[in-house]
Amino acid sequence: MPPATGSSPDHQRPEDPAAAIALMGSAPARFRRGLRLGFPIFLGYLPVGIAFGILAGQIGFSVTQTVICSATALAGAGQFIALQFLGDGSGVLGVLIATTVVNLRYVLFASTISTYLRNLRTPTQAALAFSLTDETFAINIADHRQGLATPASMAGVGAVSWLGWVLGTFIGAVGAGRIGNPSLFGVDFAMPAMFTALFIALAQDWRHVVIGVISGALVLGLASLPALGIHLSTSWFLLIASMVGAGIGAAVWREG
Repeated sequence: MPPATGSSPDHQRPEDPAAAIALMGSAPARFRRGLRLGFPIFLGYLPVGIAFGILAGQIGFSVTQTVICSATALAGAGQFIALQFLGDGSGVLGVLIATTVVNLRYVLFASTISTYLRNLRTPTQAALAFSLTDETFAINIADHRQGLATPASMAGVGAVSWLGWVLGTFIGAVGAGRIGNPSLFGVDFAMPAMFTALFIALAQDWRHVVIGVISGALVLGLASLPALGIHLSTSWFLLIASMVGAGIGAAVWREG
């Protein structure tokens, strides 16, 4: 299989063993290279998946339901948001709106990486899109910029990432009924920790930091609404703050 479109000859270094595999190796060899590239993601997804499995079990999900959720979605932040909304008794509409807003960033990721995959068949593009996450995007786009990424290597990155998330979810779901109160182990902090990590990883300049601070301040302000006699489910705080913060950012800092 030839290298994905967009590879630059200036970056091709066949004397490097890793580059030789990427540029001239067989499809299985490139897939195995992708597995190695994605293994750090596997290690990171495993504990977060465990936290998700535990929390899902605590609100009444069966092991099968929890594992199917992770196996068919692969959207960590969106899945945690859905759990919080469901745990607070929100309806299906609220869950759909919240998860859609949180996962809108994948539209931008897909638009960026799709320029390298135009010559692939639609089923292959769909399979790679399924495994698109913040972390797999970061690894694959960096690999593309070096002229080394191929559809096979991207598939390897996605496969090992999916395995880490689903395996972690399974372990957490099985153990959910055996650990008692998950708050004693800090599991409830899994979602704030994930969003903090995403913010640190994705903030590229001071404008992103300002928007993040504004959104955080809005959440704290919304938390004071009960004192004013206004009662709103805490599940909506993140949704409202993210939309308002993003709107302010778009209005103040227009590109071009």
